[in-house]
Amino acid sequence: MFHGDQSNQEGIEGMAVENRAWQRMLSGRRLDLLNPSPFDIEIEDIAHGLAFVARWNGQTHGEYPYSVAEHSVFVEHLFHRLNPKVDPKWRLAALLHDAPEYVIGDMISPVKSAVGPGYKEMDERLAAAIHLKYGLPAQIPLTIKKKIKRADKLSAWLEAVQIAGFSKAEATKLFGKPVLADLPQIELQPRAPMLVKGQFLEVFGNLIVSL
Repeated sequence: MFHGDQSNQEGIEGMAVENRAWQRMLSGRRLDLLNPSPFDIEIEDIAHGLAFVARWNGQTHGEYPYSVAEHSVFVEHLFHRLNPKVDPKWRLAALLHDAPEYVIGDMISPVKSAVGPGYKEMDERLAAAIHLKYGLPAQIPLTIKKKIKRADKLSAWLEAVQIAGFSKAEATKLFGKPVLADLPQIELQPRAPMLVKGQFLEVFGNLIVSL
């Protein structure tokens, strides 16, 4: 999947060759994961990748894994529910809050800690390229990030309880006690990846035209 050039190799004139890690996307783009360019970001690639990346390492009930794409759509819904007058561009930021995972995958928190800062740095570089591609600032304002994180934790709590086998006490210990009134009356039912991909693209399209 990846085609990496070794950083220790020397070029023709004795100069070190820049370390790269390429992935060819279904769109035909070649994305350098270490130095991503907004020009190589395509929303079809993001939607497709996220629809096939499983949350919770796939340890969820249901016929299908609960994908990052489905989670992202739900987080955008919760974010808008909690912030009904928010600028549509921040709703787009909420939808794309986990977008880098379309190429680097979704790791549970203990694994991220074990991997070290490299994963976080790659995630941040990819996020910045994605944001710039779609008219968002490379760095989302802290106030908005906190509001998106609140919606993210609400989603994680509900996912943990409904489909990942956690007790409410376990989920609350990990993600904080939710204000139940903030959660819609919904039963999470993981769906087929291509259906979720379509919904992700539909939400994205609606938000883009409203900017």
